[in-house]
Amino acid sequence: MNDSINNSAISLQSVQYAWAKQDSPFLAIDDLRIASGEKIFLYGASGSGKSTLLNLIAGVVSPRAGSIHVLGQDITRMSNRQRDQFRAQYMGIIFQQFNLIPYLNCVENLQMRVEFLPRDQKQNAVAQIPVLLERLGITNVAQQQANQLSVGQQQRVALARALLGSPRIIIADEPTSALDADLRETFMQLLFELLDERTALLFVSHDQQLLPRFDRVLNMQDFRATAPDTQSQPEVQS
Repeated sequence: MNDSINNSAISLQSVQYAWAKQDSPFLAIDDLRIASGEKIFLYGASGSGKSTLLNLIAGVVSPRAGSIHVLGQDITRMSNRQRDQFRAQYMGIIFQQFNLIPYLNCVENLQMRVEFLPRDQKQNAVAQIPVLLERLGITNVAQQQANQLSVGQQQRVALARALLGSPRIIIADEPTSALDADLRETFMQLLFELLDERTALLFVSHDQQLLPRFDRVLNMQDFRATAPDTQSQPEVQS
């Protein structure tokens, strides 16, 4: 294996992605590499394929062609079960809508994440829960149901969940889009403060005021195989 691929946290080589029943690829990525510890800001217009790229890297969808190496492993050669296990072990994901289970309290939502971790990570992850709750300032609401929390509190629980197990890669899909300026700033400070220096961060946002915090900026337009055509393209998530 190429040493530069093996040493990268994420490496996409000659990747093409096409929607079902379409001949032409939607995304075409010749060579994209993200180093361990690198903090990447990814932006693009709605429908440009940002979520699709995240799903490719997370192994949720598969490319038509090419290879996707994550931590030196080619996830395109894994079974669905292997990809699920790999994602649970090595990746933390922060969703735009947080995706908390509304009738569970904070601790129970975090414990749900622990259940998906490999056995050898569970004990350390359980020990992390009270530490993260304290660092994120939500110990006082730890027993409240998620649907009783403010937006800012829900977001902190989502951040704690992503950090459990000390993942090597954090994928954040527009996690600040519903926040006001103060909450956004607090979240970004906490995120960067709590990230391990070896953890690669791939952060999607429309908010270019956040750019100075990141090591590198990627524009989805550089990965589009064809120019956007709202008349012919299927509806996609941003």
